[in-house]
Order: sequence, then structure tokens, then C-alpha cells
Amino acid sequence: MAMRIALTGGTGKLGRTAVRVLREAGHDVTSFDVVGTRGNGFLQVDLTDYGHVVDALAGVHEGARQPGYDAIVHLGAIPAPGIRSDVATFENNMLSTYHVFQAARTLGIRNVVYASSETVLGLPFDEDPPYLPIDEEYPGRPESTYSLVKHLEETMARQLTRWDPGLKIIALRFSNVMDPDDYAAFPGYDADPRNRRWNAWGYIDARDGAQAILKALESEATGFDVFIIAAADTVSDRPNTQLVAAEFPDVPVRRELGEHDTLLSIDKARRLLGYEPRHSWRDHR
Repeated sequence: MAMRIALTGGTGKLGRTAVRVLREAGHDVTSFDVVGTRGNGFLQVDLTDYGHVVDALAGVHEGARQPGYDAIVHLGAIPAPGIRSDVATFENNMLSTYHVFQAARTLGIRNVVYASSETVLGLPFDEDPPYLPIDEEYPGRPESTYSLVKHLEETMARQLTRWDPGLKIIALRFSNVMDPDDYAAFPGYDADPRNRRWNAWGYIDARDGAQAILKALESEATGFDVFIIAAADTVSDRPNTQLVAAEFPDVPVRRELGEHDTLLSIDKARRLLGYEPRHSWRDHR
């Protein structure tokens, strides 16, 4: 069934692809962002202003009330550590997400999917992960203000859905998002295993990230849940046994790793969302 979807951060790297994929799936998508081109399903919205968010999600724009939204995809944020000061990152990202979640509750929008981050897992792994493959089962270990916000957002979402049991909020812990043009750089990662140790050699093709968003929107679950979203393989041609021996020799390995299988486990997303990556950098050699 077609949904009317508000997608924040629609001009970002993942956002652009998500808008296209959701529209191709038959959904009516409006992109909310602070930059963009008037028309073509774009609305300029400052997510740090609660009034802007409520009016936009209520359909109050263009001088008249438009139809409301069935679902929200929240990707809008300062997208990584080190882009702005820690305080600016905290204020922008934490406030924006609270406004989106609170506006959804106020307006009765029950279907919310948003971008959490692999950084919650303990990136850049200056301290080893507790085990491999890495999954969603151990407590968050934020190591930057950006990651701290993502951890707090997950905590907030868990509590808001406890307050409001009919609400669904799904957090997708996206790995490092890549477009096909980015794959030309991948062979260089093999020069030294340390090059991508910081996220256990993970990545996600933006098209598969968008697929995960669609699967999460279509899920009939309620309450809060969190999923790691990564590609099915690593960024490296070195086998996992070699990578792990070089960089994580003391980390317990809980199961067979496969030669190039992702070390950021996507088993839960496969099992509960039906997510299955379709794209690999290896197809673009």
C-alpha cells in the first residue's frame, strides 16, 4: 500500500538514493532539508525549530493544508564527527531528532524509521569489540559526541515507544555509506589492514541502505528495535582470517566468519526485516 512519507535529509548521500528508491516503490515522498530546489517534492525545513517540524509534518505549507504523512524517515543530521564542533553537533542532532519524534507522537504518525549509526558499536575500535562478528546485543559504546547523540537517540526512542506502545521507531545503524563512484578507491584499502580497522572493514551501498529503509517502513512491528545495516562483504580482498589475525587477534570469534563476509552482523536485519544486500563493490571492478 502506497504511503505518504516525509524524509528528512533528502539531499544527503543516503537521502538522495532513499528518495528515489521509495518513489520507485510507489510511495509519495517529500524531502525535508535546509538546502534543496523548490518543487519536485522538496520542502525547506529547519529541524532544530519545533514549529517548523510540526507544521511541515502536519502538511501546513504552500499557503494551505496538504495531506498529512503516514510515515517519517529521519536521516537529517550533521552526518559525522569532526564536521562541526562537538557542541554544535550535539545541539543540532539531538534537538532535531527529539523534534521529529515528538512531532510524530503529537500528530499521530506511528511509523518512524531513522538513521542511527555503526559508531554506536564502539568505533573507531581503539578498544577492541567484545567479539566477532559484531552485532546488536552488547550495550552501546559511544566514543565521540556524534556517537553519543546516536546512543541517546536510541535510548530516547526506546522510552518514547514504552510511553506510547502503538508507536513504531526503528533505528538503522548504517555502516559507512558508499555510492558506486566511491568503489574506485577500495583496492587501496588492501595495502594495510589498519586502513579500515576503525569500522571492521564495513560499508553499505546507498541502494541497499535505501532497501533497508523500505523494509523497515513495511514492517508491521510496533515498539522500538535496532538493526545493523551493512553490505554482505567487507571492503577488503584480504580474507577475514588475515584481517582478524592482524588487527583483532585477542577478540573471541563466535562463529565461522567466511572469507569476505561482513564482520558487522546483518543476521538480525535479514531475519526480522527480510533485508538482503544486493550490491557489492566487487561488482564494480
